[in-house]
Amino acid sequence: MKSVKDLQLKGKRVFVRVDYNLPMDESLNITDDNRIRATLPLINYLIEKQAKIILASHMGRPEGKRNDRLSLAPAAEQLSVLLNRKIDFADDCIGTYARERAAKLENGAILVLENLRFHKGEKSNDPDFAKELAALCDVYVNNAFSVSHRSQASVVAIVPCVRESAAGFLLEKEVACYNDCVKNPTRPLVAVIGGAKVSTKLNALNNMLNYVDTLIIGGAMANTFLKGCGIDTKGCLIEADLVSTAKDIVKTANERGVELLLPEDLVAAEKFDKNALKQTVLINEIPDQYMALDIGPKTAFVFAKAIKKAKTIVWNGPMGVFEMEAFRAGTQVVADAVAESSGFSVVGGGDTGLAVKLCRVAEKISYISTGGGAFLHLMEGRALPGVSALEDHAQKGAK
Repeated sequence: MKSVKDLQLKGKRVFVRVDYNLPMDESLNITDDNRIRATLPLINYLIEKQAKIILASHMGRPEGKRNDRLSLAPAAEQLSVLLNRKIDFADDCIGTYARERAAKLENGAILVLENLRFHKGEKSNDPDFAKELAALCDVYVNNAFSVSHRSQASVVAIVPCVRESAAGFLLEKEVACYNDCVKNPTRPLVAVIGGAKVSTKLNALNNMLNYVDTLIIGGAMANTFLKGCGIDTKGCLIEADLVSTAKDIVKTANERGVELLLPEDLVAAEKFDKNALKQTVLINEIPDQYMALDIGPKTAFVFAKAIKKAKTIVWNGPMGVFEMEAFRAGTQVVADAVAESSGFSVVGGGDTGLAVKLCRVAEKISYISTGGGAFLHLMEGRALPGVSALEDHAQKGAK
C-alpha cells in the first residue's frame, strides 16, 4: 500500500479516516483525548504540506440515526485546543452543506465531519454512501488502524472511489510493528494471552503457535485449559464446549516444541466482588464454589521469569480481574516483567492497554496498539479489510 508520504498533497482535499470514538462523561466532556493526540503527527504533516484536511470518524453506536450525544463536535473542539487553531465543523458527513464546506477549504485548513454512523450506509459498507464521501475529496488516507478490521464504507468502499489512496502514519506503524514482532521477530518470541474466554482468542491461539517460542495463558480463559488437563476447576468460569479444543492446543504446542505455560496457583474467591474473601490456592486445591479471579504469586513468578528472557513480547489480555485492585496482583507482576524486559514489547489495545496504564508501566512498553479488535484480527492471521483495500488500489494504480 502507498504511504501518505508518497503523495503530492499541496492544494488537494485529503479525506482522513481517523478514530475519534472517545470516552465522554454524562456532561459530554471528553475524559481521554489520546486518540486525538495520536493523530496530531499526521495532521501537522498535512498542514505542512498545505493540504486541505477533512477528518472523518464514527462515535459510539447510533444505529444509523442522528444522536446529539454521539456528535463529534466535542472532538472538533478538543482538536482546536490541541492545535491552537480554528477547526471547521460540518453537522453532517455528506450532503450539500458538507460538500460546500469541503470545497471552500483553504490550504492547511481543517474540516471535521459529523459522525459517520449517523448514516446506515457506513456500517453496511454501502457503495453509494462511499461515493458521497469520496465526492468531498481528491485523496483518501486511512489513519484508523483500530477500525481497519471492519468492512465499512469509510474504510473499504471509499477506496476505489478516490483517485489516490494511502495509509497514514498510525496505520503504517501498527502494521509494520505487528509484522516485525510476529512474522520476523528477534527470538525468543513470547506471547502472553489472557482475558475471559477461549472462544474470543481461539483463532489467535492457533495462529500464534506457528510463530512463538513460548505461549503463556492466563486470565479466566486458562480455566478451560486447566479443565482440559484434568484439573477439577470447581466454580471457576469455563467454556465446556471448548475443553477438548483447549486440550488439543496443549497437545499441538508440545508437538511443535512450543513451551506452553498455564497457572500453577490461583487467587480464588466465593463471589465476583472486590470485597470478597479470597484465598491463594494450588490449581488442584480450589475450594468448592470458589472461582479464580487472578493468577497466584507462584504462577506470576514463573510467567515473569519467561517474559524476562524474551527478546520479543506480544501481550493481549489481562491475567485476572485487574479492574479490582484486590485481583490485580497477577496482571501487575506480568506488566512489570514486560516493562523491565530488554526485549521489544507490543501490547494489544483495549483491556490490555488499560491494564498497563493502571499498572503504571505504559511508558515502559515499546508499543501499545491503538486497536484491540484490529490487533487481535492480525493475531488470528487474517488480513485487515482496510489494508487490503489500500493494497488492491495501489496494485491497480501500478498497472
